[in-house]
Amino acid sequence: MSQTFNYRHLFYFWVVAKEGGIARAAERLDMAVQTISAQVRELEKSLGVSLLRTEGRNLVLTEAGVAAMHEADHIFALGERLPLRVREAATGQTLRLNLGISDGIAKLAVHRLLTPVLDEPHLRLLCHEGEFQPLLGELALHKLDAVLADRPATPNPALRTTSQLLGSSPIAWYAPAQWAEAAAHQFPHSLAVVPVLLPTEHAAMRARIDHWLERERIRPRIAGEFEDSALLSTFASTGMGVMPAPVSLSAHLLQTHGLVQIGTTPDVQEQFHLIYSARKVMHPLLTRLLEAAAGGALLNH
Repeated sequence: MSQTFNYRHLFYFWVVAKEGGIARAAERLDMAVQTISAQVRELEKSLGVSLLRTEGRNLVLTEAGVAAMHEADHIFALGERLPLRVREAATGQTLRLNLGISDGIAKLAVHRLLTPVLDEPHLRLLCHEGEFQPLLGELALHKLDAVLADRPATPNPALRTTSQLLGSSPIAWYAPAQWAEAAAHQFPHSLAVVPVLLPTEHAAMRARIDHWLERERIRPRIAGEFEDSALLSTFASTGMGVMPAPVSLSAHLLQTHGLVQIGTTPDVQEQFHLIYSARKVMHPLLTRLLEAAAGGALLNH
């Protein structure tokens, strides 16, 4: 393989960009400013472009520098994980699966979606919950093996991600005991009378619910909005209001939170997508998940 630049030079440039200047980079690395500056110039010489430019008293990245920084982030993020991955591979005792979990997805649904891989004897599952776009950024930097989300990723040639639908479930509405009778009476128009709890607009399901409510000409009496699905269920269980959730979770919501299903909206679906990088060799556990999804009924465990 042809190597047109020195990775040590790239590392010095990366630290300069991270620290925002050569002096701060030199202080962090405990090296002379002249040495750092010379290393960065050598990198620019080998690449044939300028990566940094002076703007007033500041040193900023050129467009080429931004591109180099983006790739350097990938390289050094992988490098940081390499020693641990190598040790794990040498022992043959651990199979890591590093997943991002979109915070709008119900936690029980996540568990059910992952059931096909949970019996792996040496599994080390790392779940990172967060908002959709930041998780895609972590996936692009190869800090995650995949993202479980309530929507597919928008096509982006720069990210080269693939989205696969793992399953879907119609949405039902659930009420605590004190609101069950009123909510069930003349459902769904009762949602304009009883207090309603909804996911915030960051959840893909919210847009589908809003569209359905508008189509049915229902103006809900919204008592609360929640980013976290578990928090939504908890507040509903205290009697604060009626909430939507996938039909597949009916038994769990009744047993765990005492929430009774009072009606369904079959034309409103909660979707569950697996998003992964098309650039990487497929993780064996992701392959297993996709095969299970192809067989159907992932959410019906």
